[in-house]
Formats: sequence, C-alpha cells, structure tokens
Amino acid sequence: MSFSLDLTDEQRQLREWAHGFAADVVRPAAAEWDEREETPWPIIQEAAKIGLYGFESLAQFWADPTGLSLPIVNEELFWGDAGIGMSIFGTTLAVAGIFASGTPEQLAEWVPQCYGDVNDPKVAAFCVSEPEAGSDVSAMRVRARYDEAKDEWVLNGQKAWITNGGIANVHVVVASVDPELGARGQAGFVVPPGTPGLSATRKIKKLGLRASHTADVFLDDVRVPGHCLLGGKEALDERLARAREGRKAKTQAALRTFEVSRPTVGAQAVGIARAAYEYALEYAKQRVQFGRPIIENQAIAFTLADMKTEIDCARLLVWRAAWMGRNDKPFEAGEGSMSKLKAGEVAVWVTEKAVQILGGAGYSREHPVERMYRDAKIYTIFEGTSEIQRLVVARAISGMHIR
Repeated sequence: MSFSLDLTDEQRQLREWAHGFAADVVRPAAAEWDEREETPWPIIQEAAKIGLYGFESLAQFWADPTGLSLPIVNEELFWGDAGIGMSIFGTTLAVAGIFASGTPEQLAEWVPQCYGDVNDPKVAAFCVSEPEAGSDVSAMRVRARYDEAKDEWVLNGQKAWITNGGIANVHVVVASVDPELGARGQAGFVVPPGTPGLSATRKIKKLGLRASHTADVFLDDVRVPGHCLLGGKEALDERLARAREGRKAKTQAALRTFEVSRPTVGAQAVGIARAAYEYALEYAKQRVQFGRPIIENQAIAFTLADMKTEIDCARLLVWRAAWMGRNDKPFEAGEGSMSKLKAGEVAVWVTEKAVQILGGAGYSREHPVERMYRDAKIYTIFEGTSEIQRLVVARAISGMHIR
C-alpha cells in the first residue's frame, strides 16, 4: 500500500464525528474543568455513550490500514480541549503498553478492563517515569522480584507524574527485573483493580492539562499473579538471557510503547496549535486598531501565515509517522520522534503567537488561548523531551551513539 494524502470517505466522516463531539461537548466544558482541576467523568461517559471511548473504538481506529484514524481523532478532540482530551485518551497509553508487549490472551483480558463500560467507565494508567528516571529510563528503580513458590511478582518503588495514577482501574507498570542490564532488564506488568499495596496519595497540580489527573504512584510489596507479566515468563527469560550474552535485543518495554504512541501524541499537539491559530485568525479579522482590522497589518498577517504553515508541516510529519508505524516501516531516520518533536515545538510556538496577537486579551482567562498556551508546553516534555527526540533522530541519521 502506498501513502496517500487523500482521506477516504470513512476517515472524513470519522473526522466530522470527532469534531462534532469536540465542538458540542468538549469545548463548552473546557474552562470549567480546567478551573476545577478534576477528571471530567461525565464527559468521559458521554464519549463512551457515543462510542468514542472504549476498546471497540480504539480497535476500529487501529484497524485503519493507513494508520491515520487515530491521529485524526486525537487532533479533533484536542482541538476541543487538551485537558479533557487527555482524560479521554490517557487510557490509550496503558493500552499501547499492553499491546506492545502482551500476548493475545492478555489483550483480551485486560484491555476491556482499562475502559469499563458505558454505565461505569474506567480509566487506565501507564507507569514508567520515576523521580530519578524521567528521560533516563534505564535508571529505573522500581523492582520486580519473582516469588517462585507462589508464582507471583512482587513490585516495589515509586512512579512519578503518572496520568490517571491511583484513579485507574488497571495500572500497567514497567519495572526492573535485572537492574544490571539497565533498560534491557525491564518488563511490563499489569496491576489488576484493587490490588493491595498500590497507592497514589499525592495528586500533582499542573501548569496545563488540568482536567487530566496526574499523581505519584507508590508500590509497596504489590503482589500480582504470574500471568500479569506482559508477554509471559518464557519470553522474558529468553530476552534476559539474550541480553546477558550481549546479543542484540528487541526494543525494551517502555520504548516500544512510546514508539507506537509518539505520532498520536504529536497529533494532540497539532490539535492544540490549530485551535489557537483558528481563534487568533478570527480575532485578527475582527479586532480594529488604527481604523482597520489588525490582520491588515503585514506583521500580523505574516505571523498567521507562518502559524498555518507550521501546523500543516507538523501534521504531515505526524501522518507520515503514523502510516509508517501502522505498516511496519522502520523509523530509519527517527520519523516517530521527528513527528512528536516538530508537533510539540509548533504547539508551543503557535499558542505563544496566538496570545501575542490577542495582546492583553490573550493574557486573560476570558479567551481560551491562555489555556491553550499552558496546555501546549507539556508536549515538549512528556513522552520524551524535545532533547530526547533530537537525540533519537541524531542517532538514527548518524548511526552513532550520540550522548
């Protein structure tokens, strides 16, 4: 299959459907949930009711052979609002973690439990980052020890900045099984609902994405059954043996998940940027200074032209990476990281320009661009900072281990 820039009728309908939900349900509620800094459960439930939130819809998006359905839906939802969008799509990262490393049986068992049902929707959390292991995933301190007598894994340690941490039905935890092997000695585990020893007492108050719950997660002798090891023990033992012998390993658990999800995260950033650009464009057409609309000033018009160009550029990189990922094309030049890098930086730049075009009005909470500006910043930080994305691309294009 070749990459085409023409959307199919199904993709166009999907975009209109997601856009309608974003415009009618998400946007009107955005300021309120940002102010409350709480998970918008009623909106998650509305999304579940129309089939936008749930494992069936995610499977449908993923089934698209072009890989574009997931980025299209994410862009529209985050155009509506990033905080609410993350509350709805935060679960996807945990699902991607199960999908990247799990067996078909594990997918069937755990993915539905990540979402719950329409009457009682649930969320899931993907737990990788730690206080001392953010960009440096190999420095992970959370340990997983196998208790052979009981066929249980015992997890201990702390995870930091976890989306849906503590409020999740299912937590997917990446832990170190063999610390001497660094990143290659890690594995993913599902912590089932209600497992004793997992707690999240500290909710984090954030600059942006305030409607999305973020917390530190503590694991104190958390015991999970042997079948909760993603991929199974046989595959893990084989992988660890290969690593100990110095043979080339496949990508480790956390990085595999991020590779799958980076273009989707990039699409979220594009959605925020597009929302800010559209608002600034309309404002510039209506705002009169010195007897004419400010868009008639070349400085404003050229800035808007640059904003539009950068957004379209970022979207094309996201779509390319999404298509490559879906069609098993290797990211030989770090195309997944490239898409997330560009989209995140564009979101920060475009939202800042939108605030500038609105002037004093842009700095007030009466207009949504200040919220978009706050929401955009995290896209140069989480799921790999801009610096880490550049490192991935630099290593890919040079073939050298640049530090």
